[in-house]
Amino acid sequence: MPKLPLIVILGRPNVGKSTLFNRMVGSRRALVGNEPGMTRDRIEGTAEWQGVRFDLVDTGGIVPEDYDTIPAEILRHAQMAIQKAAHLVLVVDGREGVLPLDQELCSLLRRTGKPLSVAVNKIDLPMHAPLAAEFARLGVENTFPVSAEHGLGVEELLQHLTRDLPASEEPADDPEAPVRIAIIGRPNVGKSTLLNRLAGQERSIVTPIPGTTRDAIDVAVEHDGARYVFVDTAGIRRKGKTRLLAEKLSVIQARKHLEQADIALFIIDAEEGVAALDTHIAGYAHESRRSVILVVNKYDAIPKGLTVTLDYTKELRQRMKFLDYSPIAFISALKGQRLPSLWKLIAEVAAARKVRIPTARINTFLQGLDLRRLPTSRGRPLRIYYLTQGAVSPPTFIAFTNRTGKLHFSVERYLENRIREEFGFLGTPIVIKSRSRK
Repeated sequence: MPKLPLIVILGRPNVGKSTLFNRMVGSRRALVGNEPGMTRDRIEGTAEWQGVRFDLVDTGGIVPEDYDTIPAEILRHAQMAIQKAAHLVLVVDGREGVLPLDQELCSLLRRTGKPLSVAVNKIDLPMHAPLAAEFARLGVENTFPVSAEHGLGVEELLQHLTRDLPASEEPADDPEAPVRIAIIGRPNVGKSTLLNRLAGQERSIVTPIPGTTRDAIDVAVEHDGARYVFVDTAGIRRKGKTRLLAEKLSVIQARKHLEQADIALFIIDAEEGVAALDTHIAGYAHESRRSVILVVNKYDAIPKGLTVTLDYTKELRQRMKFLDYSPIAFISALKGQRLPSLWKLIAEVAAARKVRIPTARINTFLQGLDLRRLPTSRGRPLRIYYLTQGAVSPPTFIAFTNRTGKLHFSVERYLENRIREEFGFLGTPIVIKSRSRK
């Protein structure tokens, strides 16, 4: 599919760029709040206006003369987006008037030679309209008063932005959606570094500062003929440790994107070992019934020995018994070590999640099981008359039995273990449901 034209939204912090981005793409894709600097990474989405589809990028608030690590990285990532842009939109705050930083950014964007428009935001009422006139001082011909919060004036802005863009062809039917993979873990374990490695480009800002990533970053990647969408999520912390609104929203969004994924790459810092928070986060993944791959990152930084991998594996299995079905990958995202083995695991786990076993084969397997030692109910032995697979993603099996209600935990565990021994299902949780047959 040919690439769509790219429109980039830019501006200083807290002028409403993310609100405008969400309005134009039609979903709450970027974090929005009253705290300055909510957005750091560049957020991408696809928008459509009157038959014209285009890619849209929301950038972090730019402060050109701020050389601290995160502001400098925000500026660098914004410049990367500008290079590919067909049109630039400078968002300013109509209530605050023209500030020196607005003038500086406008001059910087005009020097790029790219088509430039100004969106004077927060013009929420007709009485605020005269406030936009002051921004004629910026010298940009195409200036539009808008209210991103309420949608006022956004149609006129979209009409201008898309007038010279080609009408889009109808998207072809997609026979199979890409596999969605959420990269999860506590802060500063290397999630963004891994995303950049897997994507083959710098999509997430990477710094030594914990909590750098706030928004969830989606990146589409094709590997060995298969399509994936990787989602770099914010580091998940315990509720009591999140103080800023941005951090609280980031954790909520990270959990939301985990629940929308097919697979979770759960990142663990090899240098720090398995922390209590790691088991807490792993529990989220298990409860959400995602397929899970345990990824031990920074493995190059720990002393090597004859049994170090074996010892680490043993500790992981001991601390995370509920993820005993999850394969383990030892990698260095920073140096790109052992990534081919991780790609292999991703492909295997993605395939296992969609496996459907024919009913005849399942029941041949059922006949070979010894159920006599399993718990009885009032002295009545358990009978499983019939077993069938009702769904995939995750694989769900329905057992027709001589009992009502849920099966005993030990029975579910026994069936799950035997199904894994027979059919595999690497990295994928298995759901067992019960129905009584009178």
